[in-house]
Amino acid sequence: MSATAHVPPTPAGLRRIVAASLIGTTVEWYDFFLYGSAAALVFNKLFFPESDPLVGTLLSFLTYAVGFVARPIGALVFGHYGDKLGRKKLLVLSLLMMGGATFAIGLLPTHATVGSAAPLLLTLLRLIQGFALGGEWGGAVLLVSEHGDARRRGFWASWPQTGAPAGQLLATGVLAALTALLPDAAFVSWGWRVPFLLSGVLVLLGLWIRLSVDESPVFKAALAQAAARKDEERAAEKLPLVAVLRHHWRDVLIAMGARMAENISYYVITAFVLVYATTHSGVSQQTALNAVLLASVLHFAVIPAWGALSDRIGRRPVYLIGALGVAAWAFPFFALVDSRNFGLLLLAVSVGLVFHGAMYAPQAAFFAEMFATRMRYSGASIGAQFSSVAAGAPAPLIATALLAEYGSSTPISLYVMGAAVLTLIALYAAKETRQRDLTAIDPEPSAAKEDARAAEAGTG
Repeated sequence: MSATAHVPPTPAGLRRIVAASLIGTTVEWYDFFLYGSAAALVFNKLFFPESDPLVGTLLSFLTYAVGFVARPIGALVFGHYGDKLGRKKLLVLSLLMMGGATFAIGLLPTHATVGSAAPLLLTLLRLIQGFALGGEWGGAVLLVSEHGDARRRGFWASWPQTGAPAGQLLATGVLAALTALLPDAAFVSWGWRVPFLLSGVLVLLGLWIRLSVDESPVFKAALAQAAARKDEERAAEKLPLVAVLRHHWRDVLIAMGARMAENISYYVITAFVLVYATTHSGVSQQTALNAVLLASVLHFAVIPAWGALSDRIGRRPVYLIGALGVAAWAFPFFALVDSRNFGLLLLAVSVGLVFHGAMYAPQAAFFAEMFATRMRYSGASIGAQFSSVAAGAPAPLIATALLAEYGSSTPISLYVMGAAVLTLIALYAAKETRQRDLTAIDPEPSAAKEDARAAEAGTG
């Protein structure tokens, strides 16, 4: 049986696969974003109490950035074994690692109890979080992409992407509820631990759903065909990373560039805004959290819509709308936050996340379609996660440092616009992938054949 002959799952089966990917990515992002929100709100007091408030925030964001540094390492390891052993096994492992690390953060002693050991332990657990997340994203989107209907791949593959706003919504919602119900002293003393400990329950739910789905049929077919063709070329692919760098290095660079505006804008809009609104604009902590919370609902809703649009007009045009949008919104965003009006603050975050969704939604299908099956986990993960070191990791740090240095949002807006320019360059260099066949196992797909096939489809 050829790799192209696999039968798509039933609608019910596909929904179960989407649910398995979505619950896993939601838990993973809940854990990851929970740390980011806590870093902005309380970690400076609990783990870096000897620093002044803004320096303490910088140090807590530094531990936040460490998680991003570990993500490329996770991408390499999980990508390698995901291309060798399958998507499902590695997704279960990533969920266990992320959930375990987050639960452990909820049990950590603070600086007042163990001194300098506290931030060191916090940093170690953050590294584990980042390592796990580096392997989660690629496997989750591939499990859906390789199961689903090719005509609606952008729509179905965008659902695991909604795990990001769902996780943000869940993390911010729990924190908002706790800060509303508890006095400040109680929240700083013990209340902040509750959302981290809740991660254990979410992980059990995610494992129950994720263990119930089958391995990707495209991966199984490619593996069987490669085993039947035991030639020297296939033997050389025992290291998927080497194959990716040999055959898809250009696609890796494009994916990295495409993520710059998406990644930087997201962390400025959702993480740094908590610092900016509370320390610079005089907005209360509760008001800022509520704005991010409500805007995340809209973000969740628009991602599948953008994904569906990418099935109709292509991945690049939708991505382009998002990149141009965040560039145009960079200055109005901070002007609205500075108004101190909740409605305008909500508008600022909401519009920013709508434009972000236009990049994030087609990203899953776009990156999956760039790479051949037997190196797809490695290629998509490397392209997505290596950019996070230069983009998402330092974004809150750079934004906070710029605010401390200049006392103005103007340099931060220019920073976001610069990231958008890099993404626009990457999109210009990219080819439209909407017509590509994910069942191809050749390491170097014929661009000429693909372009001819796309042209024929467009004129027919």
